[in-house]
Amino acid sequence: MEERQPSWDPTQTRVLDATDALIVRRGVHGVTIAELARRAEISRPTIYRSWSDADDVVRSALLRRVLGILAGFPAHATNRSELVDDVLRFIALFRTDAVYARLLADEPEAFTRYTLQRVGSSQRMILHWLAQAIRSAQEGRTVRGGEPEEIAVMLLLIAQSAVLSHATVADLLPEAAWERELRAALDGLLRP
Repeated sequence: MEERQPSWDPTQTRVLDATDALIVRRGVHGVTIAELARRAEISRPTIYRSWSDADDVVRSALLRRVLGILAGFPAHATNRSELVDDVLRFIALFRTDAVYARLLADEPEAFTRYTLQRVGSSQRMILHWLAQAIRSAQEGRTVRGGEPEEIAVMLLLIAQSAVLSHATVADLLPEAAWERELRAALDGLLRP
């Protein structure tokens, strides 16, 4: 489950910055190679040297956003409580990230297409982080036994579902209750 962290050169970074800005301003449907080239002040062929199409650029931009969030988290949780806290903090940062917040609020179908219809690079990076943290907490015996990679998949499924469904149940479950119940679900999955 080891995932290699991608790196982007300065030109690619300009394209990804332009992609972020376009998603926030216009949504995913506003991202075209022509518009990215104009905003990044480079040629379309330059973009095509790194990406096959606008969809590919969006996937890279979303991966970069996830990696930016993950950079603030330790790979090794010392116990279950820390791990659950980290997952909830990740979710909070994810939900308030300008790009992901735009997708969740205004383009849930795009969010689903880019994050839920397949296990892509972003999910693999999250799964790698979760599996490492689970393995570390298992050593302290605060997380149940089992394959860390398999537990990580279920943890991700619960978290993704909660994030995607949050707006749907906001009238039924106030924010504090949503977080409390999500914490209980995550803790229950991990408890020995």
